[in-house]
Amino acid sequence: MGAIVNDWLQAIGGEFKKPYYADLYRFVKSEYLSYTIYPKADDIFNAFHLTPLSKVKVVILGQDPYHNEGQAHGLCFSVKPDVEIPPSLVNIYQELHDDLGCYIPNNGYLVKWAQQGVLLLNTVLTVRAHQPNSHQGKGWEQFTDAVINAVNSLDRPVVFLLWGRPAQMKKAMLNNPKHLILEAPHPSPLSAYRGFFGCRHFSKTNEFLMKKGLEPIDWQIENI
Repeated sequence: MGAIVNDWLQAIGGEFKKPYYADLYRFVKSEYLSYTIYPKADDIFNAFHLTPLSKVKVVILGQDPYHNEGQAHGLCFSVKPDVEIPPSLVNIYQELHDDLGCYIPNNGYLVKWAQQGVLLLNTVLTVRAHQPNSHQGKGWEQFTDAVINAVNSLDRPVVFLLWGRPAQMKKAMLNNPKHLILEAPHPSPLSAYRGFFGCRHFSKTNEFLMKKGLEPIDWQIENI
């Protein structure tokens, strides 16, 4: 597992010394030795590498990584440039198009968002190939709860986009009045029609950021 070396270390570095994390580390290490695990070990903490805590403006919460070959690279909803765009991201792009007029790009590589301060955080950071939720309940949730707490504690406004019930279960942790919390159904094809389409979270996020004197997010992912 790659190390976290930027300002996140000060906020959540204590987690690495806790007994649960030692157990999690042993579990994940043995899984990588025994099975095909996604993402690659060096990509597990990409969300933190690409979005330092000092730069976080928006948090999007996912569940666990994509579990098919070549998809996951450490950012929720994002896939590598040469990989087919997954259905949930297709729906995210559709809502972006309807909300802000963004064209629908030919790739699902969301690094541009991460570099602008959008923390693309899965609540579980690893998964066995073709076995969704296979690493749930092993300790990652405790680790990512510490991450959510660190962002919640910031003395500046952040937008939390909570899509679907698992993400919305984290709402109880978000008690800082500076932040904006937006909720919608998950963008999955199973639920997007229940209110993800038309939620306008992207324009609402930018309106809030600009009202607070912050640079809005350029949500347009360009064609490659």
